[in-house]
Amino acid sequence: MRYRITHTTFYSYDRPVVLAAHALRLRPRCDVQQKLHSFSLQLDPPPKQLSDNVDLDGNSITKAWFTDEPIAQFTVQAISEVETFCDNPFLYLLEPWAVNLPIDYSSSVLSRLQPYLQPYWGGQFAPTSGTIDPEAMSLAQDIWQVHGNTTAFLNELNQRIYKSCGYLMRETGSPLPPGITWRSKQGSCRDYAVLFMEVCRAVGIAARFVSGYQEGDPDSNDRHLHAWAEVYLPGAGWRGYDPTHGLVVSDRHIPLVASANGKGTSPISGKLKTLGVNSSMRYELLIKILN
Repeated sequence: MRYRITHTTFYSYDRPVVLAAHALRLRPRCDVQQKLHSFSLQLDPPPKQLSDNVDLDGNSITKAWFTDEPIAQFTVQAISEVETFCDNPFLYLLEPWAVNLPIDYSSSVLSRLQPYLQPYWGGQFAPTSGTIDPEAMSLAQDIWQVHGNTTAFLNELNQRIYKSCGYLMRETGSPLPPGITWRSKQGSCRDYAVLFMEVCRAVGIAARFVSGYQEGDPDSNDRHLHAWAEVYLPGAGWRGYDPTHGLVVSDRHIPLVASANGKGTSPISGKLKTLGVNSSMRYELLIKILN
């Protein structure tokens, strides 16, 4: 599939502000499953300097610095033309030792996957920092008892979240703890991505958080930034699962960035040099199918 994506974010402030440096993660991934044909980035006011970099997770990131001239509004627009290739997400062959759980990663692979195997939620809601959320552990054991096969486990988990939970629109805010999401049976796409990741990590499957776009309903103009999870499967590499839609990720998803923690995937992050300011944010997202 080929898409043209126009993503515009508008910030307004209740009084003039001075912008500190910002990090922009709006350039779509370019790899064997996706090709970025063109990308443009426009900022208003124009930045004093832009710098394109690659972060620790291999994502493209643009750093922007600004003058000290006060402004009342800030706009960021990214226009991308992307082609996706993964029309069959099951076209792979797992390593024999990864077919069933637990996956017996070699020591060299295991050391490199550590950030993607650690309990996701170590914050104030966790019973003990560095432990798997007990609700996620219970769900993992429940599914593992019936589905010891790796891909069967992942498919069942994906469907279990999709069928059991209702969607809750939350445009801002951090993901909820996995236990809260599963107990309430509702959440946003980023909440479900974190729940999926925590359950995977509970059984030793490396997982990471992905931010990007999903094609959605071609007959509707209602589009939102999306989040899902990717798991590392020996023999298949990183493979995406979208529990919000109950889908295995194929060519209808357009990833921007991926990280062991969702904090590293925010499309726009930065601070103000001016203190005590009230701000508001809105965005417009247009996804046009070109073929």
